[in-house]
Amino acid sequence: MSQKRGKKKSFTLPDAYVILFSILLLAAIATYIIPAGSFERETVNEITTVIPDSYQKTEQNQTSFIGIFRAIQEGMVQSASLIFLVLIIGGAFAVIEYTGAIDALIMRTINKTKDKEYLLIIFVAVLFSIFGALGIIVNAVIAFIPIGIILARTMKLDAVVGVAIIYLGAYAGFTTAFLDPLTTGMAQEIAQVPLFSGIRFRVLIYLTVLSATILYILWYTNKIKKDPTKSVIADNPFPKFDEKSMDKAPTVLTGVHKLVVLWLAVGIGIYVYGVFQFDWSLNEMAAMFILIAIGTAIIAKISPNEFVEQFFNGCKSLVYGALIIGMARSIVVLLEDGHILDTIVQGMATMMSPFSSVMGAIVMFIANALFNLIVSSGSGQAVIVMPLMTPIADMMEIPRQVAVQAYKMGDGFTNVVTPTSGILMATLAVAGVAWTKWIKFVFPLLMIWMAIGIIYLSIAVMINWGPI
Repeated sequence: MSQKRGKKKSFTLPDAYVILFSILLLAAIATYIIPAGSFERETVNEITTVIPDSYQKTEQNQTSFIGIFRAIQEGMVQSASLIFLVLIIGGAFAVIEYTGAIDALIMRTINKTKDKEYLLIIFVAVLFSIFGALGIIVNAVIAFIPIGIILARTMKLDAVVGVAIIYLGAYAGFTTAFLDPLTTGMAQEIAQVPLFSGIRFRVLIYLTVLSATILYILWYTNKIKKDPTKSVIADNPFPKFDEKSMDKAPTVLTGVHKLVVLWLAVGIGIYVYGVFQFDWSLNEMAAMFILIAIGTAIIAKISPNEFVEQFFNGCKSLVYGALIIGMARSIVVLLEDGHILDTIVQGMATMMSPFSSVMGAIVMFIANALFNLIVSSGSGQAVIVMPLMTPIADMMEIPRQVAVQAYKMGDGFTNVVTPTSGILMATLAVAGVAWTKWIKFVFPLLMIWMAIGIIYLSIAVMINWGPI
């Protein structure tokens, strides 16, 4: 029996670091195979765009042996703000967790919604989808994952549900992002269609994607409620938490607990206000969570030494996931340094040009989804591909609005699976869910999303979806 178990264990999927390093090696090899090239770019109104038909071959810049490992370091450096943000969020929530405030709040909510857990899941997912559609918390979604985990833990589900409620809820909105200026707005500006035009059709897509997402989460929730062994992480439902502590969670929401929760809400509210009024970014978010942690310690009368201990315990628990963000970024570093990223884009443009009408729109969509596996930045992808897709759309008699939507859904959908997304990897790290386990859970939903996208893009071309 022990020998059989040993054999089974040898067939387990590789660790996420192993997967990313393998992709890194493939990227390095690609610099020897794929011709180097680049597009000319121009900057107008602080937006740098690729000039169509400007692609030219350049001198090959093949990756050296030491360059492979240097890319890892450069990836870490380029991702430093996000890496440290994850560590700081982990530390801040460890301090908040130490007070018992969130446990008490969630337990009280669960007790008040006894036998209505599904309504709670729907409410939270819808709320975060609205935030995602507005482009408010796409990067900041990491900060809310611990709350989702605690919610799922108190409902005796698993960490995957905790991630799904928050992350998939937010990205169900972000896949259309009908009022997000950084993705949809930027793409429309590049495509020269009116800002936020076509919103009614996008809202319809949003509602369809959101409904499918919620139904999928509820289906999975119902499945593991009936049989916990059906969980994709049945062997350890909450890797970052001790399940036994669930029974010790406080059920009385004290005055201190209320102040801690209020302070957390105020801190996040100040950050959201800063984003819109002062263009705050990840560094300001990290600063705000340091303030939230310190304020929590003061409110709960935690001693300085105990505060430091709890804060760094939270940081230590997220080192694995924080560093994987830099590992993912190193792949893009190699592609850029090897001057083959633009060649890949040019190849996509050439591949799409023979198609027309509905099939052309679908190819645009799928190509963007695949490209997002390499460049997971929504705004970054917009400035690279939209200047190419716009003239291609004109030649193929595809409305430019459709090209914008093909980009947006292509960018949004695969964000839930791509290992090069720092946000996804950080989110999974906070929850303690392995990327391979997450893929097993979310891949069927991704296929549902892709089917929805294909259907709506086909309809959009047939109705000649314009700027209105």
